[in-house]
Amino acid sequence: MEKYHVEGMTCAACQNHVEKAVKSVEGVDNVSVSLLTNMMEVDGTAKQEDIIKAVENAGYHAYQNGKKEEKVEDDLVDTETPKLFKRLVWSVIFLLVLMYFSMGHNMLGLPLPWFLNGNVMGLGITQLLLSSIILFINRNYFVSAFKAMSHKSTNMDVLVAMGSGISYIWSLVILYKMSYLISMGNDIISVYHNELYFESAAMIPSLITIGKTLESFSKGKTTDALKSLMKLSAKSANVEVNGVEQSVDIKDVKVGDIFVVKSGEEIPVDGVIIDGECSVDESALSGESLPVDKKINDKVNTATINLNGYIRAKATAVGEDTTLAKIIKLMSDASLSKAPIARIADIVASYFVPGVLIVALIVLVAWLISGASLSLSLTRAVTVLVISCPCALGLATPVAIMVGSGKGARNGILFKTSESLENVGKIDIMALDKTGTLTEGKMRVVEYQGNDDLFKYVYAIENNNNHPLAKAIVEYSKENNIELKDVSDYQDLIGKGASGIVDGHLVKIGNDKYINNSDVSVANVYRMQGLTSIFVSVDEEVIGVIGIGDEIKSDAIESINALKKMGITPVMITGDNEITAKAIGDKLGIERIYAQVLPEDKERIVRELQREGKVAMVGDGINDGPSLVRSDVGIAIGAGTDVAIDSADIVLMNSKLSDLCGMIRLSRKTLKNIYENLFWAFMYNALLIPMAAGLYKGINLNPMWGAGAMSLSSVTVVLNALRLNLVDIYNSKHDHKIRRHKKEEVKEMKEVVKIDGMMCSHCEANVKKALEAIDGIDEALVSHEKGEAEISLSKVVDDEVIKNAIEEKDYTFKEIIK
Repeated sequence: MEKYHVEGMTCAACQNHVEKAVKSVEGVDNVSVSLLTNMMEVDGTAKQEDIIKAVENAGYHAYQNGKKEEKVEDDLVDTETPKLFKRLVWSVIFLLVLMYFSMGHNMLGLPLPWFLNGNVMGLGITQLLLSSIILFINRNYFVSAFKAMSHKSTNMDVLVAMGSGISYIWSLVILYKMSYLISMGNDIISVYHNELYFESAAMIPSLITIGKTLESFSKGKTTDALKSLMKLSAKSANVEVNGVEQSVDIKDVKVGDIFVVKSGEEIPVDGVIIDGECSVDESALSGESLPVDKKINDKVNTATINLNGYIRAKATAVGEDTTLAKIIKLMSDASLSKAPIARIADIVASYFVPGVLIVALIVLVAWLISGASLSLSLTRAVTVLVISCPCALGLATPVAIMVGSGKGARNGILFKTSESLENVGKIDIMALDKTGTLTEGKMRVVEYQGNDDLFKYVYAIENNNNHPLAKAIVEYSKENNIELKDVSDYQDLIGKGASGIVDGHLVKIGNDKYINNSDVSVANVYRMQGLTSIFVSVDEEVIGVIGIGDEIKSDAIESINALKKMGITPVMITGDNEITAKAIGDKLGIERIYAQVLPEDKERIVRELQREGKVAMVGDGINDGPSLVRSDVGIAIGAGTDVAIDSADIVLMNSKLSDLCGMIRLSRKTLKNIYENLFWAFMYNALLIPMAAGLYKGINLNPMWGAGAMSLSSVTVVLNALRLNLVDIYNSKHDHKIRRHKKEEVKEMKEVVKIDGMMCSHCEANVKKALEAIDGIDEALVSHEKGEAEISLSKVVDDEVIKNAIEEKDYTFKEIIK
């Protein structure tokens, strides 16, 4: 995947044209162009020079950064706004002078220089000179339009250039007409007042430049979240070199280096604490305002602040591998990817400018046929050209996506693609892995029954064991300052428990099958609470029982209730036994539970759920990878494994379940904002193009008003997107179910079965008949040449059933690709 800067794009039509040009290059698999950041991402084996040449041939300019470290930072440097502002200032200065000479003396009675007083021809020449200067200042519109048309394409600049150019050329012709009339001794006052449009020719590009400057400034605001993250990158680090602390450039820090962070300093790179303790402000990355206490073996991340304390840490990730760099890359990639809804605007944009040119021509001809003067007919046509706005269409989706993903990142919610930001708000079912997702993922002592000596014995025994249940007992004992006794004759009986001699007594710890005379009723009570029972006996006499469980996350119940309120069905998937799973499900308010699920079965369950609607899968473990990929939207808990995070579409950095609800609210608000933007963009053109054509009785727009309206349309779309920054994604006040007029089509289930032994069409027919006889397989497309059968399923079919059907026909089953 390679990124390119693209210069010269001005509207959605340009974006569409660049994409088409690059897609036609041999070796290009996929291309995505962002009008918002003027970036292009290309996937495939095509050569860099071929891609750049295709862009150049299309009338634009493309290039790549020369230095590896210049990536996202350079992509977001705003070089356009300063240029536009400079053009704007000079345009306005000369435009004010032009308006003084063209309208000031007529409308306001302002005085004229003595040599122009009553000199109509001189006023016309003055207007010609001033408008020529303004058109030269804004020559980029004409250059861009000429390039586009020379490459047989169109863009917004074609509309601007034609509108302004026609007004200018028409006025130039009238100026010659005026000189001719003077030479013939005729009066030219009425011609000067009614047919000269130099001010319109100059006003059109000037107003467009005003709009473009405002638009460029507003677009810069949409990337503020990304820019603020980049500013967090440290410039230097205090590294120990041969035992001596030295300040080095951040680029020189390597994995394995020992760095020092004092109170009040920024943590320069990702690392693990090897010495000391501190309190860290992680709000820049997670959005969490409360500081987090860190001790030895805890991870620390770049862009976070050591509020107090002194630590020495070993660098585990530097440069582009740090958490901050990955967040920045994810946000940048999300801005380049396209949401499905953006295709609407792309399709319209490809036909928009040619369509407007045709409409303008029809308006010109229609008014001429109706008997209107050439001057009036041209005015109507020119106004149609300059009032039409493909920019608003092109910006409607990307600006909302950029602001929405930035808002998510500030709250620890990372959307990898714009598609995931759009789709997660449409889900019907939320499938949640239990351990580490709904629960803390760490076993703790929850309840116990017994005398005061209970933990004195169990601490001594379990301190020798690395089992999660043993660790829970050890941690509880340490927290409660239990004295650690010596143990002898220690034995670890796998699957049963452990034993040893403590203070001369035989101590046994384990389940009810291992400990004689265990109170099974207590075990059942704990099991109904979702706890594991650990019995303790001393000299064969049971002295107590300990209930150990994985605590439910503090925000789990509230989050599950919020999901239900939003019309989303929560489903729990766990490897626990049914009694324990049901106990936890009852606490959480989850009715649908899949218990005793093996890791390889999670993906199958997700496929089953997809028959009912769109499914999001939330997980944190290695075994969640396949199910995260299979789901419509995969969501990884940030504290989970790299496999889960890499497989997911969305990452929750804070591992908070409340972020699930915030993520859905943000998605729905962003999608609503996109619909608003598209509605405005379509309705603006639908209402104002007929108005510009003169179809509304009593309303006469001239090209100047048309240019002003066009400029405001793009600015309105961007400002509307910026409203997303005001959304409170944790406020449940407006939660509601999505009204579905028609059930959306769910993902079609297809699998490819690899088969050996097929030699001819007769073999194909045998396999096809055998597969289609299986309940749940609707169709089987078999190829003996490929050695495979592509099957369409109406429900999940066990792999063993498919294998048996093939082997019964004396063919060899190899594998199923899902």
